[in-house]
Amino acid sequence: MFRTQVVWFVPLLLTVGLSAQRPAGSGVAEPVDEAAVEFFLAEGLQRSQVMDHLSWICDVHGPRLTGSPNLANAQRWAVERFADFGFDAHTEAWGPFGRGWRCDHVVMEVVGDNPWPILVHAKAWSPGVDGRIEAEVVHVAAMTQEELEGADLRGKIVLLDDPREVAENFAGVSRRFTAEDLLALADQLGSEARDPAVRAAAARRSELRAGFQRRRQMLEIVQRKQPLAIVDRGSKGEYGSIFVSSASAAPTADGGRGNPRAADAEVLPQLTIAVEHYNRICRVLAKGLAVKVALELRTTFFDDDLNDRNVVATLEGSDPELGEQLAMLGAHFDSWHSGTGATDNGCGSAVVLEAARLISAYCDVLGRKPRRSVRACLWSGEEQGLLGSRAFVREHFGTPDEQTAEHARVAGYFNLDNGTGKVRGVYLQGNEAAAPIFRAWLRPFHVHGASTLTLADTGGTDHLAFHAVGLPGFQFIQDPVSYDTRTHHSNMDVWDHAVAEDLKQAAVVMAAFVWQTAERAEMLPRQPPPPPRRR
Repeated sequence: MFRTQVVWFVPLLLTVGLSAQRPAGSGVAEPVDEAAVEFFLAEGLQRSQVMDHLSWICDVHGPRLTGSPNLANAQRWAVERFADFGFDAHTEAWGPFGRGWRCDHVVMEVVGDNPWPILVHAKAWSPGVDGRIEAEVVHVAAMTQEELEGADLRGKIVLLDDPREVAENFAGVSRRFTAEDLLALADQLGSEARDPAVRAAAARRSELRAGFQRRRQMLEIVQRKQPLAIVDRGSKGEYGSIFVSSASAAPTADGGRGNPRAADAEVLPQLTIAVEHYNRICRVLAKGLAVKVALELRTTFFDDDLNDRNVVATLEGSDPELGEQLAMLGAHFDSWHSGTGATDNGCGSAVVLEAARLISAYCDVLGRKPRRSVRACLWSGEEQGLLGSRAFVREHFGTPDEQTAEHARVAGYFNLDNGTGKVRGVYLQGNEAAAPIFRAWLRPFHVHGASTLTLADTGGTDHLAFHAVGLPGFQFIQDPVSYDTRTHHSNMDVWDHAVAEDLKQAAVVMAAFVWQTAERAEMLPRQPPPPPRRR
């Protein structure tokens, strides 16, 4: 059946003053609490604490790999910070997740007549090596399966990937959405948003898929041959930016995919090096010259508690009838380990904390708490598959097939997880009924760059856990800045690449949306629940 969908796009510079009116659905405009918005703008733009939150998250407690002591320390700090804002805060365990991990020391360098240091990061859950080792380098990417099966790799350091061409980016790496970009985004009707940065990343993933199966087969063969270490160069990054995530484990006894976090996993030392250094080694080897590398790698595994935790903070509602309902906001707190987890996703977490502070401060001005309870969550395990948010939703709200009584209490959930960029609007996840509501709520922020609504979905982050069980979960649209090109999962994901003015604006928008949700006469509209799963 063909169905026409309506998409709203509001010109960026349009400003409309709104006064409180009856709820949407009554034939008049959606109400907007102008006094609250005015307070959030003044407090959030002039006296913001968001960059201080972010410094604690990144400089003091970063990186925050799930299961690591750093994340546990950050969670304790966040509980205390939420408590300072008047929230009842605690951590909730979920799991089991598996062993925690930390890289304590890593050095790699070419040795011999022409020595030089290599920019390197260990992959998460990689074991260490015994002291300082020196070994010859073997490049296996161009080998056939037969050649690889016959190669003697024991005692060697293996380069797994082909060299990657590095081209100068004359267009620059940081960008904001233009009006044309936002209009194209608003026109999206499909299941996934396609802004230019996302399209570029999708194209790169498409290219990678073609070689993925062969690479996986090569890796399994290499792992069986027990080299000293496996080295790759990442699919993107240059000028010393290294994009690194998790080590790979050998397949399980029954042929399944190994989990490097499991205590019985077979994992070889694995590292990612800067592409320029990887390419240089490959070029020397291609000339028939030997390359010898020295490696030092010390890592620590933590297996005293195989669970991890989410931070949950609640400001109880004041309305006798609506107080048990929840206006929710969240971001993931965990990160990868080479940087300090700033744009992914310390920024989102700092914005959640600042939005909570703004809401609490406005309650002090009003002399009352919001009508509905406000619940802020900082998730862990997002980088490994939205594990923390999915566990929380499953525990509190149920599954797509069977919802809990608490499911009916959720008025809406707002998520932030696309870097440091300012909020430009909202992904509606196909929820057309929410569009006129959000259109009204965005109007005070047109002059601050936020005016776009798109019916398109966006994936890869924690609002999906809510959306999957029929709850109204939304992710904000953000300017890409340098997220995909420089910081996302890289060693350059650090505090210095966060844009303070953008994060101030994002915290104000998030506070306003959550406050309006908490105060609204009705909960946000829900989409029909997903069909039952086939047994």
